[in-house]
Amino acid sequence: MRHDTINKATIDELMEIFYEQIRHHKELGAIFNAKISTSDEKWAIHKAKISNFWQGMLLGEGDYSGQPMKAHLELPSFPQKLFDEWLKLFETSLDRVFTEENKAIILQKAQMIAQNFQRVLYAGR
Repeated sequence: MRHDTINKATIDELMEIFYEQIRHHKELGAIFNAKISTSDEKWAIHKAKISNFWQGMLLGEGDYSGQPMKAHLELPSFPQKLFDEWLKLFETSLDRVFTEENKAIILQKAQMIAQNFQRVLYAGR
């Protein structure tokens, strides 16, 4: 069912669907599994943390205290094209969870985040 409301439950649902796709993606899965592990327990912690991040971005709620840019800077170098793959998976996940209006709101924020990360990670390359 596609939701017309953005709230904690729908963001949690998005994280479940999105990260299930990430875990099984050949290239992204390798990067994420190397950083997080293949343990379902550790993935549950990661999904809750990123859900909290999105709650802050979309609802002004949550207590996310991480440093997403720092976390990405600490990763081994990976091809910039994987940001496109990440966004495609995010968009297909949004299609399953949200109505078009909410999908557009969230996708715009995700695209902005991806652009900012790419500017920093690939500057001067």
